[in-house]
Amino acid sequence: MKTRDLSRIVKAYDIRGVVPDDFDTDIARDLGAAFARMVDAPAVVTAHDMRESSVPLSRAFAEGVLTQGVDVVEAGLGSTDMLYFASGSLDLPGAMFTASHNPAQYNGIKLCRAGATPIGADTGLLEIRRLAEEAPLPPAARLGRAGTQDILAGYAAFLRGLVDLRGVRPLTVVIDAGNGMAGHTVPAVLSELPLTIVPMYFELDGAFPNHEANPLDPANLVDLQAKVRAVGADLGLAFDGDADRCFVIDERGEPVSPSAVTALVAVRELAKNPGGVILHNVITSRAVPEIVAEHGGRPVRTRVGHSYIKAEMARTKAIFGGEHSAHYYFSEFWRADTGMLAAMHVLAALGEQSTPLSALASAYERYVGSGEINSTVQDPIATSRAVEKSFVDRMGVDIDRLDGLTITLPDRSWFNLRASNTEPLLRLNVEASERAQMERLRDELLEMVRDQSV
Repeated sequence: MKTRDLSRIVKAYDIRGVVPDDFDTDIARDLGAAFARMVDAPAVVTAHDMRESSVPLSRAFAEGVLTQGVDVVEAGLGSTDMLYFASGSLDLPGAMFTASHNPAQYNGIKLCRAGATPIGADTGLLEIRRLAEEAPLPPAARLGRAGTQDILAGYAAFLRGLVDLRGVRPLTVVIDAGNGMAGHTVPAVLSELPLTIVPMYFELDGAFPNHEANPLDPANLVDLQAKVRAVGADLGLAFDGDADRCFVIDERGEPVSPSAVTALVAVRELAKNPGGVILHNVITSRAVPEIVAEHGGRPVRTRVGHSYIKAEMARTKAIFGGEHSAHYYFSEFWRADTGMLAAMHVLAALGEQSTPLSALASAYERYVGSGEINSTVQDPIATSRAVEKSFVDRMGVDIDRLDGLTITLPDRSWFNLRASNTEPLLRLNVEASERAQMERLRDELLEMVRDQSV
């Protein structure tokens, strides 16, 4: 029996590591067998991104699944949300091979149960790890069978059925795929619509020759911003490597915050489902719950992370949820996150009226945020406690510990400090009504935090 420790690659929400140092085909094969054993389903659907290691890893995983007498449906190249569509529409557990926005040397697996139900550390991932560490698992009496199925066309048709873009005014949109999977899915979804698409980096290339496929980093938006201005586009869209997240740029080349996108989409979803529940995590702008309430919805605050949000969507029967990281979750998409569907809502909202995106988005941008600022510290928990102690005796403060430390001040400015699960980092987000007010609070907090930096 093999003995190995997979704690290095089995994370809170997925499996991820450097190939082949941490993650290779032998491990993928054992994870496949463990996954098949844990989900206890007749078949598993797989898809993979454009990384060089994705095909051999996904095939090895499939071999492991087959040893347990479970069939494999191979969807081939696809985005993560395409895999969720496959899992939902086929009612099968799924495995997506991607490292999302991580550099080229990484790869990983995002796993879900049938119906795109998430699998995280507390919902089966640790059991999969345990079984894979005990590999090899005894084979079943018969091997499963492998087959292929085209999922892309059905995925594209399904999304177009949720947001009808055929009647919008003509729009010019620059799309930066970052050499990731949006280069594969965008043409399938957005073709034959009143859109002039200006493509950037649509060539699938897991080496990411132009920039990292991580739109959270402002440096990776620079090319898109310049192109939007240069061609006079109505907007720009930037997808991450596995195309499950989408960032929006207005006609001036300025970013539209994910909180504003969350509020915009929430309003559209509430128009279809009056009084519905809308989820937002602890770091989204307070404009989101305000706008949701103003439109008759019920805002519900959640922890950061897709497994928490999807579980809360199921519990509250929420119709939509959004995160500061540009993950957007839809009840009509099996409660899964899809950057493409969020992008289509933005396109529809813009195309259904005559004002530019900057004017449209301004109604949802009520406050000034710092963005997420990471600091390396010796002891993230002790540092958070020290910050809390410095605020606890101030008059009129509200302290919340739903996810890290959130403190709201009497002037309604607020901040959140969250410790990373994997690194000695504290993540700071600050929001206030005015920029100077935000900057004063941000600088005060960073001075406190970095007094204890490594």
